[in-house]
Amino acid sequence: MNGAHDLGGMHGLGAIDPEFDEPVFHEEWERRCFAITLAAGFLGKWNIDMSRYARERMHPADYLGTSYYEHWLHGLQTLLVEQGILTEEEIAARMLELTGEQDT
Repeated sequence: MNGAHDLGGMHGLGAIDPEFDEPVFHEEWERRCFAITLAAGFLGKWNIDMSRYARERMHPADYLGTSYYEHWLHGLQTLLVEQGILTEEEIAARMLELTGEQDT
């Protein structure tokens, strides 16, 4: 597969500038997103490969413009909808309730 998620070794993308002593989670929502993704996996509706593939199917422009845990959130939302656990409307309604903003 050759997509935005698979950039290893490609030229012209600039230097990698890792954050010194970077924490695993920068914000609490990232910790929660990761935990919910792992917990939802125990529903048995998908496996680890399906979870990764859900993240990799994110639109390339969105993938490159978002953070690592935003990729995980996108993958979780994709799987929840595809497996019929939640609808896109239910997710959008909850996002509006929590943030006042629609997730587009």
